[in-house]
Amino acid sequence: MTSKRWWVLSGFLIHALLCAPTQEQDPDSEEGEEECRLLGKFDLRGYVEAENHMHVIGGMFPIHFRTILEEDPTSTPPNSPKCEGFNFRGYRWVKAMIHAIHHVNERQDILPGITLGYQIYDTCFTMSKTVENSLAFLTGQNETTPVFRCSSGAPLAAVIGAGGSTLSIASSRILGLYYFPQVGYASSSSLLSDKYQFPTYLRTIPSDAQQSKGMADLVHHFGWRWVGTIAADDDYGKYGVKAFKEKVEVGPTCIAFSETIPKIYSRTKLQDVVGVIKGSNATVIVVYSSDIDFHPLVEEMMISNITGMTWIASEAWVTSALIAKPEYFPLLGGAIGFGVKQGEIPGLKEFLLDIHPGKDPDDDLAIEFWQSAFNCTWPNSNISYNTDNRKNVTGHENIVDFSSDTLCTGEEKLEDLNNTYLDISELRITYNVYKAVFAVAHGLDKLRMCIPGKGPFVPDNHCAQIDEFEPWQLMYYMKNEMEFKVLDEDVDISDKGDVFTPYDIINWQMNGTDEIAFVRVGTYSAISEASDEFYINNDTIYWNTPTRTRPRSACNNNCQPGYRKGIQQGKPPCCYDCIRCAEGQISSITDARECTPCQEDYWSNEQRSACVLKEVEFLAYEEALGMTLIALSVFGACIVLSITGVYIKFRNTALVKANDRELSFLIQFSLVTTLMTSILFIGKPEDWSCQSRQVTLALGFSVCLGCVLGKTVTLFLTHLARNSKVAEKVRMSMKPIFQKIIVLNSILTEVGIVCAYLILQPPRMNKNTQFLNVKIIFECDEGSILFLNAALGLRLAVHKVN
Repeated sequence: MTSKRWWVLSGFLIHALLCAPTQEQDPDSEEGEEECRLLGKFDLRGYVEAENHMHVIGGMFPIHFRTILEEDPTSTPPNSPKCEGFNFRGYRWVKAMIHAIHHVNERQDILPGITLGYQIYDTCFTMSKTVENSLAFLTGQNETTPVFRCSSGAPLAAVIGAGGSTLSIASSRILGLYYFPQVGYASSSSLLSDKYQFPTYLRTIPSDAQQSKGMADLVHHFGWRWVGTIAADDDYGKYGVKAFKEKVEVGPTCIAFSETIPKIYSRTKLQDVVGVIKGSNATVIVVYSSDIDFHPLVEEMMISNITGMTWIASEAWVTSALIAKPEYFPLLGGAIGFGVKQGEIPGLKEFLLDIHPGKDPDDDLAIEFWQSAFNCTWPNSNISYNTDNRKNVTGHENIVDFSSDTLCTGEEKLEDLNNTYLDISELRITYNVYKAVFAVAHGLDKLRMCIPGKGPFVPDNHCAQIDEFEPWQLMYYMKNEMEFKVLDEDVDISDKGDVFTPYDIINWQMNGTDEIAFVRVGTYSAISEASDEFYINNDTIYWNTPTRTRPRSACNNNCQPGYRKGIQQGKPPCCYDCIRCAEGQISSITDARECTPCQEDYWSNEQRSACVLKEVEFLAYEEALGMTLIALSVFGACIVLSITGVYIKFRNTALVKANDRELSFLIQFSLVTTLMTSILFIGKPEDWSCQSRQVTLALGFSVCLGCVLGKTVTLFLTHLARNSKVAEKVRMSMKPIFQKIIVLNSILTEVGIVCAYLILQPPRMNKNTQFLNVKIIFECDEGSILFLNAALGLRLAVHKVN
């Protein structure tokens, strides 16, 4: 603060030295020659009422849309640019500020006995005019001497403005040097929250940081993955889109394209933007722009007949009558935007109607308003209106002057006028202007009520005087104690100069009178920088699509169930290929990132969207092979049983007895058991069937071969006895019981092997999926190959002995 005051004092000193006459005149110099001169004067238009008031509040408003560009500004002496394109909306803001100052002056609870004046200038929605206005506020005159304020009227307390964010940034950099308080009503750029760059800037409109977060929540709410952005080529558009991208790309959404609208009209650049829109498959577009900048692009898109788009509107144009025209509804119908909090200002309608060019012949703005509103020329007036000096403008390339030859009579009825000026149904920015005036008034009132000795200023805790104070002293109250009430609304401006007021989510719909209605379909409220609330009623939204349903905006078609997303090299993650899931894997949801393998007993269906049970395969009884095995087993068992019947019939004969009748019956029993064991190999395998078929087969063969071994030993000894007396003695001493012992030993050995087999590693039912992926082959896992070979080897050994 000390350094700033030093520079101000230094400026005074330098100016005094430069402008003071010299003590000794050069004899060759002309008498009365000035040592310093003004570089130029400004052509400022607006309203000034500074006499008989204690303090003045400055105001900057876009009463016109643009300045008239000079062909070659270096060929003639530079002049302050002229403006054209009367802005009814901006003119209403001017009247709202004057109306608010009248309300403050009428009240006794705020600044009693003190009246405020105003000094309002037209920014023409350009930076050059805004800078001119800022310098005029500092000097009190329309001259470029910013270090001195030489106005004969009341001192300037604060400035309201300057409309767009870029304009407020430019003016705040100048006014902030001298610590003049500035309250914005429509500048929402998040850059203005930086108190290091803009220490004296406050505002009654929420920051774009809040709006961008709400837009991102809106896009995520409707599941839009592929979104385009269009921004005005200024700080408002660029920083707004930047904040939106940072918020929306946290989720699954990508930016399809980012285009800018030129600040200086260029049809070629606008056609390039339209070409990008037409060439993109994004159906949702976010537009961060003022209505003035967006309007030329809308005109160009209407010529190109662009339809079927869903537009996300920023607060600067969502309720603008310049854009919300019925003829634009095929293009912009169904737009969803964020509107700042609206309010009703008492007496404003009557104040707006209290205007007539005949009341003040010097009020050139009132005359231009009347001429533009009723398209007539005021008698004896040389004030131009409805001019457009831009080149190659869409729709009227060769026309410059749209004025009428009809003279105004003064009897025209404002009540019959249907334009933005008298439309008080959506007082949003106008309401912010009203609150901005009361913010300055409450700051002055707090300064007035300071108790001597308890003030905030050093030394000695002194107070500033209401009739004479420095701008930085008023800034103290506006920065640290800015809580007040306006029309039953509590206004709280934070130390960063921001307010946290809710947004209305607005949907463009056509009403019964073929006019565009701003239907409130939801709310977004940023309670603080870290907390917000989002609500929207989907059922009340009008969608500007052929089916009147919520549009889909994606880089490509969704991957249906049975497919997964595959990355496309060099493209955003929202663009992907749909790859079919491999066999045995499925995806049951849309846009699956990965395919899920099926469980062991399942396999993917033909669509790869669900897992189904695999087909089970085993040797069934109904199959030909199974029936053949059963038939052969039964046939073999019948043959053996028939032989058994013969043996039973002739069991007492010498032949049967000589052949060891018991062993013969045992052999026949084992053969029947072995033949019938094949039935256990048919049907769905179970653990018990796998175990029983191997055990039964092993024991049956062992019994059979053991009996044969016993008989073989007897026959072998009989054969040897023919040639050996020793063998004859052995054969004679061998009893029938010994044959049975041989059989028993063979069976016991086999039983031991089988028991170890069943205990240590028994056979079990196995689901074989190695040969066919789509089928499960039910088979028996034979368990230990060692024990199985041991059992088989024993049988082969017995057979070999036989």
